[in-house]
Amino acid sequence: MADETPQPADPLLAPAEVATLIDAAGEPASPPQKYLRATGRGGEATGKVLPHNFRNPAFLSEGELRRLRLLHEDFAGYLSARLSLHLRMEFGLKLTALTTATFAQFTGAMATPTHLTLFKADPLTGVGILDLAPRLGLALADRLLGGRGLAGKTERPLTEIEVALLEDVIVIMLEEWCGLWKPEPAITPLVIGHENNGRFLQTSPKDAIVLALTMEATFGDCAAPLQIGVPYYLIEPLVKKIQARRQPEPVAAAPEKHATWQPAYDRITLPVRAEWSNLEMTLRELTCLRVGDVIEMPAALFHETRVLLNGTPKFIGSVGHDADRVAVQLTRKLPPEETTHAYHSDGRKNP
Repeated sequence: MADETPQPADPLLAPAEVATLIDAAGEPASPPQKYLRATGRGGEATGKVLPHNFRNPAFLSEGELRRLRLLHEDFAGYLSARLSLHLRMEFGLKLTALTTATFAQFTGAMATPTHLTLFKADPLTGVGILDLAPRLGLALADRLLGGRGLAGKTERPLTEIEVALLEDVIVIMLEEWCGLWKPEPAITPLVIGHENNGRFLQTSPKDAIVLALTMEATFGDCAAPLQIGVPYYLIEPLVKKIQARRQPEPVAAAPEKHATWQPAYDRITLPVRAEWSNLEMTLRELTCLRVGDVIEMPAALFHETRVLLNGTPKFIGSVGHDADRVAVQLTRKLPPEETTHAYHSDGRKNP
């Protein structure tokens, strides 16, 4: 009788052998990412996928930022001159930066405390922010009260009286900024409120694109930054108008000029001569000519008579008789290239 005792199964792999097999196999390759082409067929993605904000797709190119920077450099110069006259003291402004950022980034970078003026540019949509450092506000208030524009070293929020004193200066700043766009119709700035902390502002969505203008202001013993931030959707109509003005206008076709007769031409005399140019004779035949001799000429030559106006060939005609006078009937006009290059100034044909 055969031994039916079951044979022992193959021993399991040792832990070390399992680890070796895993290392040899490596990590499984991830399947290539698929995308859908515009034709509807799928394909493998070869580029890098980047996020895009479809709620705020507006942006400014390098060329547009360069043009806006030049525009705001002029604004800084005009505002500096106007405030110097208003305050009867030198007020310096220098443009330091013109960038775009989200509303959250713009307000999050503001100092605390600060003085913020919220304004609208009627009839445009949106609320802009003018950020004035408190030390600069104190120096301006001191000058408006008859002082020398001293700010001191204390950083504190402005009082209601100081805010009221600065109202005229802030309106001047906003008027100059609205005027730099040269819009039609004109833009009117309207101050709608004041704040001393920008982190709690809700005048725009957090992810809205903001054009941030930063200037360095020097007045009296104070040197402090001055900022103006406006959402892009506020200035978008103005930027489009600037772009439209810079586009070259289509060149209108020059009207065709027609020759017109002037009364002053009536009394101008012009020598007219008719001649043949293809008649050839030897020098001996020419010296033997006498009065009364007859020169034989081909009949076709009479139909190739050239008519010269002031020594310039202009027409071809046929010679004939009109009563008791010899006449030439004009049959065609010579083209310009034949009249300017084929003949000398005296009417002789070039060889």
